[in-house]
Amino acid sequence: MATRTRMTPEQRRDQLLDLGAELFASHPYDEVHIERVAELAKVSRGLLYHYFPSKRDFFVALLARENAALMDETAPDVHLTPAEQLRRGVEAFLDHCVGHEFGVRAVFRGAVSSDPDIVAIIADSIDRQVERILIATGAPATPAPMLVLALRSWIYQVRAASYEMLSDKRASPDDVTRMLMAAFVGTISGLSPEVVPPAMAAVLGTLVTPR
Repeated sequence: MATRTRMTPEQRRDQLLDLGAELFASHPYDEVHIERVAELAKVSRGLLYHYFPSKRDFFVALLARENAALMDETAPDVHLTPAEQLRRGVEAFLDHCVGHEFGVRAVFRGAVSSDPDIVAIIADSIDRQVERILIATGAPATPAPMLVLALRSWIYQVRAASYEMLSDKRASPDDVTRMLMAAFVGTISGLSPEVVPPAMAAVLGTLVTPR
């Protein structure tokens, strides 16, 4: 007779979040009943609510976990040039989206939420990505507001393109990376020269891969 493997609390929590990601990725938030997660995991509702007291707590935990994984997998290699760091960062972002499709879809659904904790998680992710680019390109401690606006706008484009790539399987990560690198050049080139750090300006021409 087969014996059931007992999970650690961390393993059980991850299992529940994995199952929840699938539900939130394919259904609007209001249509998801997290009791269904307990059914899929074959655990009691009491155990589910032990880990996550409410659906909101569950969803916030899911987004926090996905954001932590994203930031870890896209961490820059400081030994690379700024141009290489940027390209590798985009490639890692797209790889993460492919490897964590359910979680990424759930995050994108959560991006339209007005819940302050959810808004804060997504805002923190974008802020940290902007900071990484600023550090890599030697920007001053207080960068020009237009530069920050431009970088934030480009990161929103990266996120949107990643989501569209998941929806349209005809789009390859290589093609999306090439497009986003060109978009970065166009975005920064549209700024006044005085707001662009010299290191960032110096690498713009190296970012677009010829066809």
